[in-house]
Amino acid sequence: MKLSRSLLSFFFFTVVISIPPFIVGHLDDSSLQLSDFPIIVPGFWIMFFFMSALTLLVLSIMLIVDKKNPDYFAQAFLGGTTLKILAALAFIFIFRAKNHVDKAVFLGDFMYIYLLNTVFEVYILLRNLRLKNLR
Repeated sequence: MKLSRSLLSFFFFTVVISIPPFIVGHLDDSSLQLSDFPIIVPGFWIMFFFMSALTLLVLSIMLIVDKKNPDYFAQAFLGGTTLKILAALAFIFIFRAKNHVDKAVFLGDFMYIYLLNTVFEVYILLRNLRLKNLR
């Protein structure tokens, strides 16, 4: 798969997963009685864009390594995944230190972003490997 097609898929995916939080964040709280239990933490979009940019960076690096030298793809995948989780953990500590938010809501929001981005990243990489094996 071409790098441009993967990046286009990534941007489409990012828009799709941003729709539910956008809708929930802009709904009238009185109609859903959400005032007692917020679903979106303050600073959600900072977290969303950080994780999306991190996923884009890791995905791009892995696809470039795959094009230039496929022998190092496994190392790039493991290194990228390790970099991503370490950066996410650092972000969690910094975000929680600066913003005092409900832990359960923060965990739910973070896992929504992190897991969906990771699933998409693995899907793109497996699709690239499958296409390579068919050749």
